[in-house]
Amino acid sequence: MARVFPKSLLGQSLLAIAVTLLIGQAVSGLLLYRAAQDRRDAATVNAAAFHLLRMVNRETDSPRDIRRALRRAEPEGRIDIGRGRGERRRGLPPRLSGMIADASPLLPGERCAAGEEAQLREILARQGVAAETLVVTIRPVAQDTLLASLADEFPRFRARWRDGLSEREVMVAALRMPGESRWIVARALRPPVEAGVLWLIAAQTVLLFLVLLAATYLVLRRITRPLARLTERVESFARTHEAREPLPERGPEDVSRLIAAHNLLESRIAALLNEKDVMLGAIGHDLKTPLAALRVRIESVTDETQRTRMAETIEDLRRSLDDILSLARIGRAKDPPEATQLAALVESVVEEFEDMDRPVAIAHTDRIVAPVQVTWLRRALRNLIENALRYGGTAQVSLTREGSAAVIAVEDEGPGIPPEDMAAMLEPFRRGEASRNRGTGGAGLGLTLTRAILAEHGGELRLANRTQGGLRAEMRLPLS
Repeated sequence: MARVFPKSLLGQSLLAIAVTLLIGQAVSGLLLYRAAQDRRDAATVNAAAFHLLRMVNRETDSPRDIRRALRRAEPEGRIDIGRGRGERRRGLPPRLSGMIADASPLLPGERCAAGEEAQLREILARQGVAAETLVVTIRPVAQDTLLASLADEFPRFRARWRDGLSEREVMVAALRMPGESRWIVARALRPPVEAGVLWLIAAQTVLLFLVLLAATYLVLRRITRPLARLTERVESFARTHEAREPLPERGPEDVSRLIAAHNLLESRIAALLNEKDVMLGAIGHDLKTPLAALRVRIESVTDETQRTRMAETIEDLRRSLDDILSLARIGRAKDPPEATQLAALVESVVEEFEDMDRPVAIAHTDRIVAPVQVTWLRRALRNLIENALRYGGTAQVSLTREGSAAVIAVEDEGPGIPPEDMAAMLEPFRRGEASRNRGTGGAGLGLTLTRAILAEHGGELRLANRTQGGLRAEMRLPLS
């Protein structure tokens, strides 16, 4: 299953910004939609206020005349006091806009619309109309019994009812003047939110989202492209330790300064590594020459025991010097890794020990091909076999495939290594138990050198005590 969450800086930044923009645009679109609804509700409240004011001011502005008109009016459903030319032109029933009612128009269980009621009360107060009681409710047109009955009485209204009017909502506002028992009732159809408005909001949201995302991508790309080149350069330098032409200093100021600092750091590290190689070559020459001269001179020593001890000491110094120089040169190989049949490499190393009558055997080998530095890998395998022979007396070598890794294992029958000292054995100049003194040979660099060689190949060295006794050392090499 593919990962949805990107790993790169560009991908993660774009995803975070895209989600943020999407949420922001969704909130913006919702606010625009709510604003359209508020405008629709305000228009409905204004229409209801207009009908109520027209009914209140139909005959006179005198409060006494208003009360007289309310007493004269006939019951609801018989007399229209709010019909105007607009209603007649549109074929609306005379009782749709306004009428006189003996009771509140609220249906049982119906709630008042508090927000619209407050707005309507404020409008009426500005026009000088003081209402003792004011109720406002919003209900579906199909649930309004009066409008449903009027659909049978007026043909043109009935046609509109069938064309979708019954699916809309109507605002019913009722006003009771001070000292009066009858109600002035007005109805105003609630206009639907136009589809064009919804499409406009959606198109605006998508357009802003795409524009902002594209601009963000261009800015992030300008930052991440130089960083990607810098990452490739660092990875290449970590593998080869060779300086190349300086990277061009591009991108924002912070990124270009980082590239300039890397160029300077890379050149200095490469210079130090070159100086180290020259120094190691000089040390190797200056030390090996006197050791060779000493080896010749001890031949004049008449005491054979002393001569043998001196020769062993010189040989020990030479091996230690070789290990130190080899460890220092890891990673500076000039030849690239080559595809190698690991089984053949293991067999050739084992044959070297067999030719010297050393107890080394091959337990099992699989045919595995991997890109390796042949010289260095031979050195690592020899180190493990020599350790097994030195501390266990025998060595058994195997080559197997475990998933995407090739495992070269060397097992012995020695005392093993205490678990608390296992990690310390991989450090330079570290030995195992006290019985492993210089008389056994070596300077404590074999495992350290092997670990460094495997790390250069992208692998690792693992040590584990066997249940039946002895130590198992594994060289794990990646195959990909």
